[in-house]
Amino acid sequence: MNPYLSKEPQKFNALILAGGRGKRLNEYTKEENKCMLQHKGKPLIEYSLDNALKIGVQKIIIVVGYLPESIINHYGNFYKGVPIRYVFQKEQLGVVHAIGCAKQELSDSDFLLFLGDEFLLNPDHKNLIETFIKEDAFVVCGVIKVDNRNQISKTYSILYDKESKQIFRLIEKPKNPTNNLMGTGNIVFKKEILDYLEKTPINQQRGEQELPDLVQCAIDEGKKVFFHQIGETYINVNTPEDILIQKNVT
Repeated sequence: MNPYLSKEPQKFNALILAGGRGKRLNEYTKEENKCMLQHKGKPLIEYSLDNALKIGVQKIIIVVGYLPESIINHYGNFYKGVPIRYVFQKEQLGVVHAIGCAKQELSDSDFLLFLGDEFLLNPDHKNLIETFIKEDAFVVCGVIKVDNRNQISKTYSILYDKESKQIFRLIEKPKNPTNNLMGTGNIVFKKEILDYLEKTPINQQRGEQELPDLVQCAIDEGKKVFFHQIGETYINVNTPEDILIQKNVT
């Protein structure tokens, strides 16, 4: 092998979850999938699509459910030259269930997860991926720092080693977070995470398998999981209040 030839870059897929209606959004999502709500002239899901392209994914898988035609008719089978595959989630049973619906499409490559109804200010997916490769990680979770720890109760918190940035526990919607790091839906996975879908317990309160519990199953079996600060501001649009916040983000 010619030592001056660069190593072939690692291939990734992108998984974008866009199946839910967002019942708390009421009139905003009556006739439109919430991922198609606009921020600065383009749909929320398009920010995830563009971030996927920046890391050079080979394929985009979009999980659709509620009003799928609003997404499918808008984007078709390609986004700026990258193929799109659509997977239907007949029942909206959470993130882990949605990943399971896309299992066949995901089995050929490691993948980066996006939530189609989220928005990040100044995202840093490039270094998220670099951490994943450098550490030979099983999972790298994208997090942000927040001033108000109450915000973390909307997503998940992490307990970690400060020096190595290795995570040893994730906590879904914590009541009293012990630090100011807030988990996001931007996570890069080894494709073998799919082996843990059936092992993930069902949350007794929500009746769904939760994303942090999926990652925790891998940690409990000795897999290396790290975090990377993915951006400055993160909004997951679930309520009318989130709509107002999102509109004020520059």
